[in-house]
Amino acid sequence: MRKAILLVAVAATLAACNPFGLPSTRSLENGAESMLASATSFQVAGHYQAGGADWTITVQLTRPDREHVIATSAGQQLEAVVVGGAAYFRGQKFLAAHLTDPRSQALVNAAGEAWWKGIAVDVPTFPDLTGGTALRSNFLGPAVTKRVDDQSVNGFAAVELSGARADVYIGTDPPYPLLRVRLKDGVTVDGITNADFVFSRVGADFAISEPSPVIDFSNLSTLPPIYTVLAVDTTGCGSTCVVSATLKNLGGPTGASAPSTVTFTMTDPVSNRTLGTCSATVQPDVGYNQTTTVSCTIAAQPVNAAVVTAVATNPGRGQSGMAAVRHSF
Repeated sequence: MRKAILLVAVAATLAACNPFGLPSTRSLENGAESMLASATSFQVAGHYQAGGADWTITVQLTRPDREHVIATSAGQQLEAVVVGGAAYFRGQKFLAAHLTDPRSQALVNAAGEAWWKGIAVDVPTFPDLTGGTALRSNFLGPAVTKRVDDQSVNGFAAVELSGARADVYIGTDPPYPLLRVRLKDGVTVDGITNADFVFSRVGADFAISEPSPVIDFSNLSTLPPIYTVLAVDTTGCGSTCVVSATLKNLGGPTGASAPSTVTFTMTDPVSNRTLGTCSATVQPDVGYNQTTTVSCTIAAQPVNAAVVTAVATNPGRGQSGMAAVRHSF
């Protein structure tokens, strides 16, 4: 009986402290859980699959309520900053791919690469991979079926603790930080698969703050000018062809990289040949939902039933957006 008690005591001692100088599995798990639960900040970077797409992502978390995310997929990049309950985004290609109607595309082009709010975007979150208690219950403890020592993650000595759902790498030096989590094939966690994340920069100051300036899509007056053509007037087109257009501003009066312009094109409806063009600059700008008129002279003799088309070009803060109206006479 006494021998059995001694054997139990020796087993308990081995579990708590590895006699070969390596940290015990329990110490490693405690360190990884503690890092996620108590660190003031840390970074997660890697790749995963979601919604049939491959994503590359970097997430910087600052407790209690600040986050900076850069996610890229198929040439689309979304950057997000979360401060408290407010979220701000930028990424013109990402926004254009998710807003497809013509009017929304005009807003996207006007916004350019500026920060925006007012259009909801799901910021990627991984609570089961970044929460200490969740990580331990999902991937550590009884879930571990294999331990492999003498591993390395970005030059840091590590121990691999593996199970049916993931391989977890933990630093071998105190305080035993979490270094990497790699999901096994076919395993879905937080709605993602094939994830491979590296954890670093524990305690770093990411200086996450509200960006400025910010476009508010719930208040279109914060956008640069977005002129749309309401009507084209060709009554002044005779021996000298003066044309004009009435415009409406769907954005605000400031913030564009250059003035908006309107290009008039006269076309022969039979041959579809361009007879002449002219352009006019919209100056001064008018406010949100207000109208203005521009005009110019086309150096061409109109033919019967010629068509004049007016196209408004709005540089915005990035690429231009266009809206056209045609008129026959």
